[in-house]
Parts: sequence; structure tokens; C-alpha cells
Amino acid sequence: MIVRQGNRYLIDGPITLDNVGALIAEGSAFDGDSVIVELAGVTSADSSALSLLLEWMRHFGSNGRQIAFANVSHNLRSLAELYGVVDLISIAAD
Repeated sequence: MIVRQGNRYLIDGPITLDNVGALIAEGSAFDGDSVIVELAGVTSADSSALSLLLEWMRHFGSNGRQIAFANVSHNLRSLAELYGVVDLISIAAD
């Protein structure tokens, strides 16, 4: 579930293969030229979470908009490093 607070969108719950499709769809409704996605409420994440972040980055970039992610967990950063995509993910100052 994603909740909007100003220009921030807060994800509450897991990001897994079971729900990543729904989260991608919810993200298509993000409003604004510059958006921050808050990940502190993510309870668990698998490699599909990286796919989600990269898809949002691609979508926003292709539309000339900016998206960044706040409070990226150590586990998610480790996955991004393992897959060699950590430099592709825009990290917001927390």
C-alpha cells in the first residue's frame, strides 16, 4: 500500500513478487515533477523490489521527472550492490 504525504509517497508493507505488479500500477499515479518514495515502512523485500525501483526510475526519467528513494534498507542496498545496479538508484537524503 502506498500513501501520499505531500511530495512523498510512503510504502507500507512488503515489496515482493506477490504484490510488485500492484505497486507498479500504483506508482504510475505518482503526481509531481519531483517525487520521493519513503521505504522505511517496507517490512520485507526481495529482488522484485529492485525491479520496482528501477521501473519507477525508468518511467520517471522517460517523462523528464525525478524520483528518489528514502530510507533504503541495508538488505535492499546489498541486493542492489549484488546485482550491480546500486548506482542506478537515486537515493534521497533521509
